[in-house]
Amino acid sequence: MSATKWAMKGTLLGACSCDWGCPCSFDATPTRGFCEGGYLWHVERGNFGGVALDGLSFTWFGHSPAALHKGNVTWMTVVDEKANAAQRAALATLFEGKSGGPWTIFMAVAGKYLGTRFAPFEVKLDGLQSKARAVGFVEYEMGPILNPVTGTPEELYLDKPTGFTSKRVTLGAGKVFRTTAPELSYDHSGKYGEFSHFDYTGESPA
Repeated sequence: MSATKWAMKGTLLGACSCDWGCPCSFDATPTRGFCEGGYLWHVERGNFGGVALDGLSFTWFGHSPAALHKGNVTWMTVVDEKANAAQRAALATLFEGKSGGPWTIFMAVAGKYLGTRFAPFEVKLDGLQSKARAVGFVEYEMGPILNPVTGTPEELYLDKPTGFTSKRVTLGAGKVFRTTAPELSYDHSGKYGEFSHFDYTGESPA
């Protein structure tokens, strides 16, 4: 049986417990020694073999007791409940971390995976004014970093060709970033946030 090819592109929101810029972007130690953060993907166009993924949203969030690369991360995933059975199966395969994409790295540092839940998603995308949430689990609201003297928004970008979630990130603030899952709950509103676009391709083993 031949392997299944997949591709997806769209918009990515991220937020965490660190200060502006997020030290992980520079392979440095998290601001507070631990990391609690998440990403939310909105797929504009995508497919897993013959399964279309257009319009779906999903999120990963977790807790790392130290720098992410040291492992022992606890992860949870939430997928838009409107995903049909075939789409849920396709994403579950990608989330196993054996088919490429950033989830390969996330699963490589996982100590505990709490599995996937399903919930309604509310997504409004507008650069650093974006808002999104998986109802009952996690909420993201982006905002710009404000100049400490003038109070005006700063325009900041990170170009990282080796980035595994995206190659160019608009740096900002997580005006609101909180999780409310019983097994994984925290609130780091006012800390780091980012907005970017992603474009992934890969192949799932037969």
